[in-house]
Amino acid sequence: MNGPVRLSFGRTRSVCPECLKTIPAERVAIGDTVYLDKTCPEHGRVVTPVWRGLRSYDIWSRSRRNTASPVTVATVVAEGCPRDCGLCADHRQQSCCVLIDVTSRCDLVCPVCFASADRHGVDMPIDEIATTLDALRAGSGQVHVQLSGGEPTVRDDLPEIVALVRAKGFDFVQLNTNGIRIGREPNYLAALADAGLDCVFLQFDGVSDAVYRRLRGRDLFAAKRLAIESARAAGIGVVLVPTLVPGVNTDEIGAIVDFAKGEMPTVRAVHFQPVSYFGRCPEAPHDEDRITLPEVMQALIEHSQGTIRLEDFSPGSAENPFCSFSGRFTVDPSGLFVADPEPVSGGCCGSAAGEAAAEGSCCGTASGRSPEVARAQRYVAGQWKSALSDETPASGLEAFDAFLERQGRRLSLSAMAFQDAWTLDLDRLRQCYIHVAKSDGRAIPFCAYNLTDLDGRSLYREPST
Repeated sequence: MNGPVRLSFGRTRSVCPECLKTIPAERVAIGDTVYLDKTCPEHGRVVTPVWRGLRSYDIWSRSRRNTASPVTVATVVAEGCPRDCGLCADHRQQSCCVLIDVTSRCDLVCPVCFASADRHGVDMPIDEIATTLDALRAGSGQVHVQLSGGEPTVRDDLPEIVALVRAKGFDFVQLNTNGIRIGREPNYLAALADAGLDCVFLQFDGVSDAVYRRLRGRDLFAAKRLAIESARAAGIGVVLVPTLVPGVNTDEIGAIVDFAKGEMPTVRAVHFQPVSYFGRCPEAPHDEDRITLPEVMQALIEHSQGTIRLEDFSPGSAENPFCSFSGRFTVDPSGLFVADPEPVSGGCCGSAAGEAAAEGSCCGTASGRSPEVARAQRYVAGQWKSALSDETPASGLEAFDAFLERQGRRLSLSAMAFQDAWTLDLDRLRQCYIHVAKSDGRAIPFCAYNLTDLDGRSLYREPST
């Protein structure tokens, strides 16, 4: 009897999960699943599912792949990807969203944490933050800045840091947080808003405390509600960010979306993140421990009562297409979704999934910035800020009211699949545009920065203590 048909979708390079040595890899389809198949000469073969659904894989593989050289090359190519990050001359995309880890401390000790953060750790001195911002501005230009950690809100001087980011010329600042402090201390979030904060990227894993006990070690659902209330009072937009773990909260995908609809317009988006096995994770994953992007899309489609189709989602235009999907929707008065894609313009201010902008347009390449990165930044800023902070009509009370009503009913649904040592595809990594800024001027792709082997050893991330 013949075995299952095996189709090859091309060769790439990856790393061994045990030693992080760079090794050849192949993308292969068996049945309806695409796997990354690789063999380390010392530690053997590893085959890992990366995409469950050949129909969407075909659509995503035919999407336009927009690349751009880094604005500034900070490291030389010596050992090859992923060991020369900084960015090196082989990287194929510029920085779009850049994280600054302002602390390695946290007020939680989550069983699952990409940063392996705990209650002990160190804060980045504010003068080093200033140096990092200067190097980032000089090396990458106008990027979105996300303050991360650890848990950034353990710092009392976070409003001062937000103001510093603004003073350095960056025009979009978001906070990556578990929400505990901003829910408990609304005045703290108000101070962040006054300093120039645009958006709260809120860890939000489900609508039941059972989920939080498994993933975060304690009941937190009430704390998440309080954080959203504080954001509503402060006029700050919120993005709900669930880490999806099979067997823990994947059955709450629909409930999370329903919760988000009930919290509009403060909640502007739900951004799912299938669990990646780096940092602090319980053990090496099995196939059933993974949920892939098309499975998330299918869960959203099934929950929508037929109002969402696969065609309503699209890959990103700047990052590698297999890293993400996104869709923008309006929620009608009955609570049903209506696709509301970003209109495509003739220049670079169109959709995150639109056609490439012509060189020389309003955000063209004269400054060295990629038009696709600029488009992605506009999409995020326009959708994730508070509805009241979006660009509004110049005049006409009736038009203004209609605009606010339309904006207040918009909700984006998206996901990003970060790569770990089992799933790392260096073709994807080279096109990464989410980076971590260092004070020495390097900007390290997020998946490379957080990559760890089976024993928790990292190529780039320093120990939290």
